[in-house]
Amino acid sequence: MTCVRDIREADAADWRRLWSGYNDFYEMAVPDEVTEFTLRRLLDSNSALLGRIAEKDERIAGFSISVLHDSTWTSSRACYLEDLFVDPDFRGAGVGRALIQDLVDLGRARGWSRLYWHTQASNERARRLYDTFVAADNFVRYRPTL
Repeated sequence: MTCVRDIREADAADWRRLWSGYNDFYEMAVPDEVTEFTLRRLLDSNSALLGRIAEKDERIAGFSISVLHDSTWTSSRACYLEDLFVDPDFRGAGVGRALIQDLVDLGRARGWSRLYWHTQASNERARRLYDTFVAADNFVRYRPTL
């Protein structure tokens, strides 16, 4: 069984290990100071970031990072699932599904207006999972460099 819970200070080393794997997967290099700033915000209950940890077989198996924000189209908060990663040793064991279901359940319990995310079109394995929750929409993303 997979247990999903808030991130804790004691999870820092495991989170950093998984965060490194996540960045390797996307061929990104996030500076150490940004990684540490992100971790501090995840551990701060007053931050708009929501960090969740998945445990399976008494090991940290994955994480999700979401951003809670106001919306101009609703009167309640929205949740953007920005990052989700499962340790390769636990892929196919329901950890990713548990992390997303956790956010669905939290959203319903806390009255969020919506939960949304995106992924690379080529991320077929993740998309097979995501498609079991909801079909992809037809929005196109634009990202100017600032």
